[in-house]
Amino acid sequence: MTLNLTKPICFFDLETTGVNITNDRVVEISILKVFPNGNKESKTWLVNPEMPIPPVVSAIHGITDDRVANEPTFKELASEINTMIKDADLAGFNSNRFDIPLLAEEMLRAGIDFDMKSRVAVDVQTIFHKMEQRTLSAAYKFYCDKSLENAHTAEADTLATYEVLKAQVQLYDELENDTKFLAEFSSRKKFADFAGFISYNKTGQEVFSFGKHKGKLVTDVLDQEPGYFGWLLNADFPLYTKKVLTAIKLRAFNNKLD
Repeated sequence: MTLNLTKPICFFDLETTGVNITNDRVVEISILKVFPNGNKESKTWLVNPEMPIPPVVSAIHGITDDRVANEPTFKELASEINTMIKDADLAGFNSNRFDIPLLAEEMLRAGIDFDMKSRVAVDVQTIFHKMEQRTLSAAYKFYCDKSLENAHTAEADTLATYEVLKAQVQLYDELENDTKFLAEFSSRKKFADFAGFISYNKTGQEVFSFGKHKGKLVTDVLDQEPGYFGWLLNADFPLYTKKVLTAIKLRAFNNKLD
């Protein structure tokens, strides 16, 4: 079967130096771009993270400092990667909680704007967990009756994720072959930022989801406590979270002018 697409969708997977979205870096990225007519193109890059890769992490994905020492940095690759994904929806395995947030951080550090306003994200892991509660290797075996060779390599995981999603759509009648439906089905709690520091209340307004102002409107806090905005921008929060906060502040300022 083929996915019913209205625009291209990029399946992607990251191998990284760790799992901290703010501080860790990409060491490998693989993208499989699927077009509405069924055509596909793929690309895999090794990336110099400009920081040591912990041995415990290298033991998982097999990528060592020596292997990436002479590879381009993400900043050097960012324009090429952005060209491949900028017109497409995104999909991955645990991508809503990890791969997309970390990709956004890398893009913003490289000086390339990144947001999800014009696209949706399909998280194949969420669909899998809602339906079967297992891992990618188990999903690949369950849905595709194949063993996942070279697990924890970006390319193998990316191709497996693409095949699993197609099999999921074919197996479950309640899943529509539609990217927007799959994105909504695979989403978790709605957040304004990727890291989950800013969520929405019942009326769709942005509220803080952490700290002393948890549950309070972002606009109210920034208005009543101006210094808090500066603290947030200088603290160790993800760049994308800071971008969202700045946009909210500017929107509130413009509304006052109106």
